[in-house]
Amino acid sequence: MRLAIGNYTATSAAGVGLAALQESIEERRSGLRQNDWPGCDLDTWIGRVEGVENESLPPRLQHLMSRNNQLAWLGLQQDGMLQSIARLSDQLGADRIGVIMGTSTSSIGRTEEAYTRLIPGEEFREEYRQPEVHGLHSPGTFVAGATGLTGPSMTISTACSSSAKVFASATRWIGHGLVDAVLVGGIDSLCMSIMYGFHSLELVSENICCPFDERRDGINIGEACGYALLAREELLPQAEFALLGYGESADAYHMSHPHPEGEGAVLAIDRALERAQVSADSIDYVNLHGTASQANDRIEAYALARRFTERTLASSTKAWTGHALGAAGILEAIITLQAMRAGLNPGTLNCDQPDLELAFPVLTENIQRPIRIAMSNSFGFGGNNATLVFGQIND
Repeated sequence: MRLAIGNYTATSAAGVGLAALQESIEERRSGLRQNDWPGCDLDTWIGRVEGVENESLPPRLQHLMSRNNQLAWLGLQQDGMLQSIARLSDQLGADRIGVIMGTSTSSIGRTEEAYTRLIPGEEFREEYRQPEVHGLHSPGTFVAGATGLTGPSMTISTACSSSAKVFASATRWIGHGLVDAVLVGGIDSLCMSIMYGFHSLELVSENICCPFDERRDGINIGEACGYALLAREELLPQAEFALLGYGESADAYHMSHPHPEGEGAVLAIDRALERAQVSADSIDYVNLHGTASQANDRIEAYALARRFTERTLASSTKAWTGHALGAAGILEAIITLQAMRAGLNPGTLNCDQPDLELAFPVLTENIQRPIRIAMSNSFGFGGNNATLVFGQIND
């Protein structure tokens, strides 16, 4: 089932809102910075959104205070997103719009903070006694409360594919008549557990990440949030783009390593193409998962080579934003939509020495070329894979 994509927005280290994001891409200006996270001594680079800590939540949402929800609120205020949600809510009814958020860590940063400030007797201080915050569904609870939407609400956590899978779940909800529209999105914020956790897996680079480059040696962790409104086309007559299809797979090959032949990735790609009813040759651009780890880039390139020719341009955009984990799917879906809107294929930033041993070449410089149909890949730990296919509505 094809769904129209109404208003959308993204906030990341590359910029708060679409205009700042687009400017960063056009100017090939990375949002990554050397690690300045308070109390973290890791020698690495991070994708930190400036000013999140100063973001004030509305009084009615103060009981949901956390840095993750501050980031969620900052992102919701960009590009007229709240106004678009309100208009659609007036049209359909707040109970006919669902909320599906993706996250990897939810508000675990708030929980970390609470444990560092335990009072005698090992009880949380009063301000940290927040049962709706110290749980995985915190983003869904917060966004539903912030927007006033009263339809069903769900939070998905499947590692780095979390906020790509929200598009698939939204399609099923609308297809079954559970709701008429869905606000999809994803939010993940920096915290100690994530940074030291990925460091313990030896996946974090001391250098600024360089996807698909022969020098690549790991990821940089970032934070981000993004949102998009999905509905049947007749409900969003001004929409430029549609979700044509999605593909999901769970190969469960290894807890943190992708299948060596990319079986799960290829399966997700094939299912997305099948649902979209398009051929691989129809895809003009692919936004790659492209984390800059040795294994991920090699295996994703191999998976692409099994389905695409060099007619299809492909690149990773993580060197602009860092790997936003549970928010990577929505962030990179929106970067893909922006690429379609501008006809600007973003070349892989920091790929100055492309790895010629990889099975599929990636774009290294920005190229102006129309994008009629595009794909975005998100591959997570445990073999949780998701692929999305987008198209121009009036094409």
